[in-house]
Amino acid sequence: MKLNLFVLRCKDIEITKRFYEKLGFEFIEEQHAKGPVHYSCDVGGMLLELYPLKGELPLEQSRLGFDVELRYMEAMQNEILSSYEFNGIEVMVVQDPDGRKIELREDIK
Repeated sequence: MKLNLFVLRCKDIEITKRFYEKLGFEFIEEQHAKGPVHYSCDVGGMLLELYPLKGELPLEQSRLGFDVELRYMEAMQNEILSSYEFNGIEVMVVQDPDGRKIELREDIK
């Protein structure tokens, strides 16, 4: 089994898009038929999509984790909420503009 799609609903998709771009994500703008304009990005074979939040729906409090290049972790140094070590690997926790906790660890290939 493999996860192939993850959709994040965002209060302001432009602000959220800029946040994830700081982590190295490269989004493309899309719109399907008369649906909302949104952004998508391939993340290792999984599609990450940013959609505008509809009306007063509550934001879910998902927690995401990404392996990123060290330079992207360094770019987020001022936004660290907490950090911890897991199996000898440092994990930094930051928060996206919609309040979701994002765990970042260095991508060691």
